[in-house]
Amino acid sequence: MTIRVLIADDQEMVRRGLRRTLAAQPDIDVVGEAGDGVTALALARELRPDVALVDVRMPGLDGLEVTRRLAGGPEGVRVVVVTTFDLDEYVYPALRHGASGFLLKRSGPALLVEAVRAAVAGDQLISPSVRVRLLKEVTGVGRGRPAPAAPGEPLTERETEIAGHVALGKTNADIARELFISAGTVKTHVAAVQRKLGVRNRVGIAVYAWDAGFADAARTAEGPA
Repeated sequence: MTIRVLIADDQEMVRRGLRRTLAAQPDIDVVGEAGDGVTALALARELRPDVALVDVRMPGLDGLEVTRRLAGGPEGVRVVVVTTFDLDEYVYPALRHGASGFLLKRSGPALLVEAVRAAVAGDQLISPSVRVRLLKEVTGVGRGRPAPAAPGEPLTERETEIAGHVALGKTNADIARELFISAGTVKTHVAAVQRKLGVRNRVGIAVYAWDAGFADAARTAEGPA
């Protein structure tokens, strides 16, 4: 399967660099480029890419609005936000709007390629520095905070286990290896957990899992490194 990618960034040099990185991969095809948010939406609807790489600061419509419309739209486009800025005012809205990844432009080509593939696989990749900050906030604020409200439909034992591993930042493939099940089965469980918790992405699962103690249980089950 060839992954079709749309690049949206207002700097031509950045678009060129992203295209060069992705074009070197045999399973990725860059099908279009946009220099502003309005064009990005139009091309996404016309070209139907699998993944859109979207900068935050763009003329017309900013990347957060583009993310909201694409991630929640009928086109089924996975959005990876690629930006210079790791400000909370960008990170949290992007993830709430359903972004399948949040990368800093300094992250490097390997992580970019991994983020594109992860998005298609139903995973969510966040730049390590951003992920660490998110987890610090969750674990720090979570201690001493009241337990989260129970979901309307209880999680199964397996779903609880998987939620804990998601909170530790593991991909579906990582969890599958850990639990000796298929990645497809993990993906199905993750979707069920999102539905039951009423969250849009893996960060939402992670927040709940840390507060509920699932992540600590998963870490304990791993045993010593």
